[in-house]
Amino acid sequence: MYIAMNRFRIAPGSEEVFEKLWRERDSQLDDVPGFREFHLLRGPGDDSCTLYASHTVWADRASFEAWTESDSFRRAHAQARAPKGTYLGHPEFEGFEVVL
Repeated sequence: MYIAMNRFRIAPGSEEVFEKLWRERDSQLDDVPGFREFHLLRGPGDDSCTLYASHTVWADRASFEAWTESDSFRRAHAQARAPKGTYLGHPEFEGFEVVL
């Protein structure tokens, strides 16, 4: 298996808007070969930001990489527009091969 995560730093007060954006978007994932599951995780927050992570589980790295080059990936990410100031920087990607 392969786990793909993006970490987001969200401006204080923008959490509801960010979560709503993810809740209502058409992720385009349900019919993608190799896709297993998705979770949006809310982490700690302080006066500077609230940390979030998107967490997808894939059958293997090749399935994830194929999705990132697909039309469904482009359609899903075209919906990721949030009001200016919501995101504090670009998402930080982390990919993990499952060993156990």
